[in-house]
Amino acid sequence: MKASIRSQILNNPYYRLQSAAEVRLAAELGVQIDVNRACVDDWLRLPGLSIHQARSLVALSQSGVPFHAIEDIAAALSLPLSRLLPLSPILQFCYYDAESQHEVQPLSPNLASVELLTQIPAVDLFLARAIVQNRQTHGAYRSLADFQQRLALSGQLTADLMHYLKF
Repeated sequence: MKASIRSQILNNPYYRLQSAAEVRLAAELGVQIDVNRACVDDWLRLPGLSIHQARSLVALSQSGVPFHAIEDIAAALSLPLSRLLPLSPILQFCYYDAESQHEVQPLSPNLASVELLTQIPAVDLFLARAIVQNRQTHGAYRSLADFQQRLALSGQLTADLMHYLKF
């Protein structure tokens, strides 16, 4: 029986997972759903989601609403988080640049050059130089919060940068 389910999960992109155990098995087999690029059929693979919920999530993402965490999905569907947590093993929360719609590959502000830093949309030449100078003077940034504090960045600028940086 398990071999049959395994085969269904691997070979049938429309197979609807029946339980949290099947979700975990699908994750072990490498099945991933990028929530910010998922189509209705992707959402319908998940146990407990209706066609209306799937269409709602797709409409939101296509209109530019990004999902950053499972809590965002729960809020969008007005569902308790506990109902969606069993689905989390196969959900991926990738971030895409709004202008190019390409997945962002975060870079380390502890290693990046001024030239690389200026490729981040919210970073101008002045800020890129400040990032590099600060790390040379005070050492590596430990976290996004440390980065924000040391550079005296606003909350909005930090929010704009957080998907482009890794620590």
